[in-house]
Amino acid sequence: MADEPEGDVHRPSALDPEQLGFMCGLEVHQQLATGKLHSRQTGELYDVTVESLPEDWPRFERRLRASRGEGGAVDVAARFESKRNRTFVYAQSPNAGLIELDEQPPVALDEDAVDITLTVAALLKSQPVSLIQTMRKTVVDGSNTSGFQRTSLIATNGVLSTEEGPVGIDVVCLEEDSARKLDTVDLPHGQQVMYNLDRLGLPLIEIATSPDVRSPDHAKTTAIALGRVLRRTRRVRRGLGSIRQDLNVSIASGDRVEIKGCQDLAWIPQIIRLEMARQLHFYRLANELRSSLNLPPLPPHRDHDDDDVEQRVAKAVANHLPLDLHDVSGVFSNTESGMISGGLANGAVVLALPLKGLLGRFGTKTLDEDGAQLPRLGRELAGAAKLAGVKGIFHADELPAYGVTSEELEALRERLALEKNDGFVLCCAPEWQAQLALEAALIRARMAWHRIPQEVRNVVVKKGAPEDGTTSPMRPLPGRSRMYPETDVPPQPLLGERWAEISEHLPMSDQQRAERLAEYDTSIDQSEQLLARELDDVFCEHAGDLPGKAWAALLLNHDASSPRTLANVLSLREDGALARDHVDTVVQAHVGRAVSKEELSAYCIEHDLAPADIGGLEEVINAIVAERLSFVQERGMGAMGPLMGVVMQAAGGADGKEVSALLRAAIQSVLE
Repeated sequence: MADEPEGDVHRPSALDPEQLGFMCGLEVHQQLATGKLHSRQTGELYDVTVESLPEDWPRFERRLRASRGEGGAVDVAARFESKRNRTFVYAQSPNAGLIELDEQPPVALDEDAVDITLTVAALLKSQPVSLIQTMRKTVVDGSNTSGFQRTSLIATNGVLSTEEGPVGIDVVCLEEDSARKLDTVDLPHGQQVMYNLDRLGLPLIEIATSPDVRSPDHAKTTAIALGRVLRRTRRVRRGLGSIRQDLNVSIASGDRVEIKGCQDLAWIPQIIRLEMARQLHFYRLANELRSSLNLPPLPPHRDHDDDDVEQRVAKAVANHLPLDLHDVSGVFSNTESGMISGGLANGAVVLALPLKGLLGRFGTKTLDEDGAQLPRLGRELAGAAKLAGVKGIFHADELPAYGVTSEELEALRERLALEKNDGFVLCCAPEWQAQLALEAALIRARMAWHRIPQEVRNVVVKKGAPEDGTTSPMRPLPGRSRMYPETDVPPQPLLGERWAEISEHLPMSDQQRAERLAEYDTSIDQSEQLLARELDDVFCEHAGDLPGKAWAALLLNHDASSPRTLANVLSLREDGALARDHVDTVVQAHVGRAVSKEELSAYCIEHDLAPADIGGLEEVINAIVAERLSFVQERGMGAMGPLMGVVMQAAGGADGKEVSALLRAAIQSVLE
């Protein structure tokens, strides 16, 4: 049997992954720069909020329910979601049609999306499937109007090279993205959630690694390496939310947990270390609780769990912690707690759930050495309750507080007939919601006697960034019963010729791209920026005979959506048909449009933007310097700035760069 896990949960950064039996794998979801996967709608995303949602966008209300999977069972995550009593409102964006509304069958997979996914699979040395079978994956949180997400397995058994060693690639899939949540509103008998359908159906590549990640830091480098592979295609979306990383984390004394919401790669090591500490804490708490009831301890490794023992423990704990809800609203009839009095005034009730023997076990908010919240049972119970839509719960260890007095607390304990070591939780909400919240809290409290549950958790984010790297529960970890075949999309054979064509024409590596840019006259900084912003293909395609540095500067400093227009503008400048100082003016007048060189030339002539034909520019400059000789002698080269404006006014239309060079020479000649 494995040794007892070592480590101090107050010092997550010092935990030893190897000693704790650490296992970790990544799931990366990357949006593709194509149209939608099964509807041929365009892939625009609209920057709208619930406040700015256009009035002319149609809205549809739906209620979803869980259906049985291929094996005849209802998935545990789907069953949980269906109990949350929610309705969903969908705002139909201009790129959402009948398929997005689930009122028309889907069409076949978008071929561009399939090609991109095959390219990524080939880069990862994966083995393609012979037949692409689209599946339905049950999703009843409302983010899919149909109640399921379409996903297709494309390849398996790949490998990713990282600095710390190879990481296996279990699967490469192509799936639909979900709708974007805009708002959640509490209603008397449930919740109403509003979604925008613009993102629904965008193609996503899902890459799942084997549990080969060796440490929290290795998880970060693995995510970076996967991102580089995806960007090699130059056909994936960029920007916030276009790529999402999920972490599958466990230690031997814990169990697998899927953590979502890891947008910032820099936070990945911290998130993983805190999850390791959380699992270690609850393993130790479980054994303390088992000891208090004279129950067999948990083995240090989950592989050594005995199902019969766990069933006996579960039965004993269920008897120890029954579902025994009490309406204690009367105790708080004159409360000074704003949260409770406000709720009661709006028709809510205060329900209490006694939890025998748990006083002092819930914990209070304390921080580890790095300033993150330490794991505690009370926070887990609150997280479970919040999934019912309540804002939170109160537990015995944190009271009196929040306006709840010692007198109210004593009256409450008397009302519940609690013994000295008994705890409780309170919930103030509409009765149906408070019941659901406390039932969820009870289930989680009973789990405290067992190994941590397999579940999906979400990184706690406030003001758009992780709060401290801690997580909160979202739903049970989905099972296989959520998958069943998509009958509206016929299976698609994947021919060997197609795979061979993809494999023989893989995109260039970063090193190859850098070597290609080195052939042009650009600065190191420009080359790095072109690569980082994925503009190197555009740069090389339109470079021609253009000066490298000037072409790179123009491309980096302006909207690159119409590179041919930018190249034509620079070509006119090189031909002497456009003054250097007017380049930005011409670009801004034609930004985002494909404009020929002839049209641009006509525009320059019409607006008199060519360099002024001043044969005596040097004489003009010498004359101005001579007139202000005393000023020049007093200021030295510091006279450049003031005199530059004078010369430009006298020689309107002259090229600024040429004027600067001649003026500098003139000043230097009188100072020698």
